[in-house]
Amino acid sequence: MIYRVAICDDEQKQIEDIEAILLKWGSLRDHVCRICTFPSGEAFLFAYEEDKAYDILLLDVKMRNISGIDLARRIRQEDDRAEIIFLTSYFEFAGEGYDVDALHYLLKPVSEEKLMQVLDKAAEKLAEQPPHVVIVCEGSTIKLYEAQILYVESSLHYISIHTTEGEYKIKENISSFEEKLSNAFFRSHRSYLVSLRHITRISRTSVILEGEIELPLARGKYDEINRAYISYM
Repeated sequence: MIYRVAICDDEQKQIEDIEAILLKWGSLRDHVCRICTFPSGEAFLFAYEEDKAYDILLLDVKMRNISGIDLARRIRQEDDRAEIIFLTSYFEFAGEGYDVDALHYLLKPVSEEKLMQVLDKAAEKLAEQPPHVVIVCEGSTIKLYEAQILYVESSLHYISIHTTEGEYKIKENISSFEEKLSNAFFRSHRSYLVSLRHITRISRTSVILEGEIELPLARGKYDEINRAYISYM
């Protein structure tokens, strides 16, 4: 499994120690940890504007200007699934993480054994997450959950991913994108990939999605899409 991890701490030694434990944990558990480090809350927020697709965040509670608690509240405005682990030297901050659904508080200096236990717990919780894909759109890294995707439309060398939150246009082949998705999607036409969960009606020539979105159904696909729909439901 690949995990995207952010460490935000204004103590460089602390960052290095945690990064080393993360890499060791990944090696022992056969995971890949793609780690980004930040020396301040400001540095993290600047990068977060373009890359929000983190799985695990380790945040120092007490930093200059922007605290780890403040960062967590900002993250939770857009991401309610990432696992947040607070790093603190002060027990009295432990009560402040409830409103951001923090996974755990770790007291500095961080114990390797304890951090590995917490990372195991984070991995277990992340494994329970709904299926998703990570895309890069206009320079930003975005995690899209399959439940959000209504349909995907192909045009030349690009695809437009239509979701409940908006549209994302990226340079990718529709067939390669289809391979990243589960069986909750059906190729209704050479240029269209539809979400079975969002279908409301199927006719001989078209598929109707929620919101009365009508998409073409290729000749000979009627029986196949009905079988796929019944199997999915």
